[in-house]
Amino acid sequence: MTAATVVTGVAVAAPNGLGTAAYWRATRAGAGGIRPIRKFDTSRYPVTLAGEVPDFRPEEHLPSRLLPQTDHMTRLALVAADQALADARVDPTAWDPFAMGVVTAGSSGGFEFGERELRNLWSKGGQYVSAYQSFAWFYAVNTGQISIRNGMRGPCGVVVSDQAGGLDALAQARRLIRGGTPLVVSGGVDGSICSWGLVAQMAGGRLSTATDPDRAYLPFDAAAAGHVPGEGGALLVLEDADSARDRGARAYGEIAGYAATFDPRPGTGRPPGLRRAIELALDDAGLAPADIDLVFADAAAVPELDRIEADALAAVFGPGGVPVTAPKTMTGRLLSGAAPLDVVTALLALADGVVPPTVNVTPLPGYGLDLVVGAPRPARPGTALVLARGHGGFNSALVVRRAGA
Repeated sequence: MTAATVVTGVAVAAPNGLGTAAYWRATRAGAGGIRPIRKFDTSRYPVTLAGEVPDFRPEEHLPSRLLPQTDHMTRLALVAADQALADARVDPTAWDPFAMGVVTAGSSGGFEFGERELRNLWSKGGQYVSAYQSFAWFYAVNTGQISIRNGMRGPCGVVVSDQAGGLDALAQARRLIRGGTPLVVSGGVDGSICSWGLVAQMAGGRLSTATDPDRAYLPFDAAAAGHVPGEGGALLVLEDADSARDRGARAYGEIAGYAATFDPRPGTGRPPGLRRAIELALDDAGLAPADIDLVFADAAAVPELDRIEADALAAVFGPGGVPVTAPKTMTGRLLSGAAPLDVVTALLALADGVVPPTVNVTPLPGYGLDLVVGAPRPARPGTALVLARGHGGFNSALVVRRAGA
């Protein structure tokens, strides 16, 4: 029998809370972090809102030598990795370097760093471009910097599949653990809230142009008109259950099941792949639909995509058959950081016996969802399903089980 993969440490950097405790307090209270963009002048842009991580001062957490060579996104990731390892009570210097790996998700790399250096190139010349541009913009940079900082020389990698990538990275970490690597840092911290990054996201045609933070990101609502971008995410320490138990580690829960599918080409008449991803993930976990207590929705806030997700959930669980929530309405969609944040939120919800709310949304009855809105709902869930979809047809589903469930 294959040993289980458990989560022994978590860390969060989110627009409504820096640090796991702050984030969870805000999320339980329904407190959002979507606000007018502060990093640059958006007066000439149709999109003016985003979820930006508050109160982050990297110089308080990282050595000065790292600051010139890292993008804002990577600084957040390095601090989150430190916090996740501390939460797991792991001192990397006491471990065999080849027993530790890193797998993160990335959708864009260090756009803020890249934009600044390209401006230098265009306005001043190549001699003013930082040598660190060669890797600071790269989508694999978080994996590289985390592994270097912590001496992790085991299997490492990066997964690039937009919003779905965060679940795909956790699944790859689980595969590595099953293959014999005792510990893997995984998840995603993403973000490109800069003029270049915002224009790149606008090109997808799915960003909300609303100016009221409370009316900007409304999945499953009659007023749904796109999502709000955001930055941040979560990193998790995943371990082999047996070795974690042997060292006396606490487990938040288990990565119990996973699956990924890809939507067919438009016009083929074939159904979308999300329902199949859910069914395969349940099968991988050895669970029936009735065993799932809570679903964290992808929540695209695009009517066509919301309908696809609602139909998939109704087909698997029955109309209103399972509580559904989308706490990302408080943060925006964090690219590859969104799904790992949902996974951490699911683990915290399972531990505390509460379903966090979807804020500001009045769900359309026609979707047939039991959407938890307005306030947290007391519950005692044992398993949760997390869904994520990437632009272009990626679908991923991951099942987490509460420790001891």
